[in-house]
Amino acid sequence: MKLVDKSNLEKYNEFLNNHNRCNFQQSIEWGKVKSENWKNEIVLAEDENENIIGSISVLIRKIPIFGNIMYSSRGPVCNIHDEKVLKQLTEGLQELAKKYNAFVLKIEPDIKSNDEEFREIVTKLGYGIKDDAKNFSEEIQPRYVFRLNIKDKTEDEIFKEFHQKTRYNIRLASKKGVVVKQGEREDLKDFHEIMKVTGKRDDFIIRPLKYFEKMYDELGEHAKLLVAYYENKPISGIFNIDYGNKVWYLYGASSNEHRNLMPNYLLQWEGIKYAISKGKDIYDFRGVSGVLDESHPQYGLYRFKKGFNAEFTEFIGEIYLNFKPLTYKLYKISEKVFKKTRGIIRKLKGE
Repeated sequence: MKLVDKSNLEKYNEFLNNHNRCNFQQSIEWGKVKSENWKNEIVLAEDENENIIGSISVLIRKIPIFGNIMYSSRGPVCNIHDEKVLKQLTEGLQELAKKYNAFVLKIEPDIKSNDEEFREIVTKLGYGIKDDAKNFSEEIQPRYVFRLNIKDKTEDEIFKEFHQKTRYNIRLASKKGVVVKQGEREDLKDFHEIMKVTGKRDDFIIRPLKYFEKMYDELGEHAKLLVAYYENKPISGIFNIDYGNKVWYLYGASSNEHRNLMPNYLLQWEGIKYAISKGKDIYDFRGVSGVLDESHPQYGLYRFKKGFNAEFTEFIGEIYLNFKPLTYKLYKISEKVFKKTRGIIRKLKGE
């Protein structure tokens, strides 16, 4: 098993940044963001000349009673159809599981659902596949996202491909006096206050301010906060991450005031323009629900992102290595009970 350490850290960063499957959640920086609750290890695959040809970043956490759980978000980074590379990584992951006495490894790869070749390889290597999730709450990472291909395209070319209503709303925001500025660390407080409003309105749990500050500090130049102002008052914002060949829209916040000025459309356009200026390949709008019924509570988010003419992308879901079947089965039962209980408590509190 070959892991990233001080001796090969620089080589790993270079490999990740230059790989077309680069993802910020596979980075050293993201491991530091998660360091309060998770230990981070990165397993490497190498060729005969010790060149890195594959990697997977794993987060490891102690679960009371059950033991250690291993989790990888958007790994592996490699040629996903090279069975030898995937086998080498899998063997490293199995050794890592023994080292930490883990009962399961869960991976949510950045791989499309219809990739039958990848499915065949990982099944052969002993992985199980869970690919039935539809809503946000069913997995850690969204299974359905919108991705905008901006590679070698100009701003005019991209803008013309937006839905007519989206173009109209971007122009409206500018015309009505909405101004977008790049935020600094001190602007996270305003962003977080707006996030609280958003969470209450849309019924989701908000992370504490210190989490956003830790992201900003650890990600450094990769963190991009954009804030929309109207009459010098912050009314909405987005927290993006620039890493490798992509930019991800990670968090968004909007106040209940001045929503008629369509600041969120202008914010996304400014984020896309930034990605174009940096020569990126993809602007990732991140998650939407897989339930495309207009009556679904998250349909508005789907319609908003769809207006930018991005590709609706369905990932494979979760693949996993079950090291201790009975322990994992009991863990899954406890997890369902916890989520149900938490939901009931939130309703009783009126959150």
